[in-house]
Amino acid sequence: MPNVTLSGHIEVPSEDLNAVLAELPNHITLTQQEAGCNAFTVVRDSNNPQHFDVYEEFTDKAAFEKHQARVKASPHWGEITKNVERFYTVAEA
Repeated sequence: MPNVTLSGHIEVPSEDLNAVLAELPNHITLTQQEAGCNAFTVVRDSNNPQHFDVYEEFTDKAAFEKHQARVKASPHWGEITKNVERFYTVAEA
């Protein structure tokens, strides 16, 4: 099965920035521990503190979909980022 990658960025509203920054390390750790996660990075732009570049790579579509379901159901990351704008491209390679 092909790898699934997600790349792009998020824009965090200023009023949510502190909460996102506080929860982001936990979100990264949980995602990197998921079965099927090959890579997961979220990097804050040094010129625009509300812009974060995102890259995800999963072994297959099932692992990617399981990750997406976990994130949406998360009372922490899912709720904290409900106002975040997401600009992603998802591809199978």
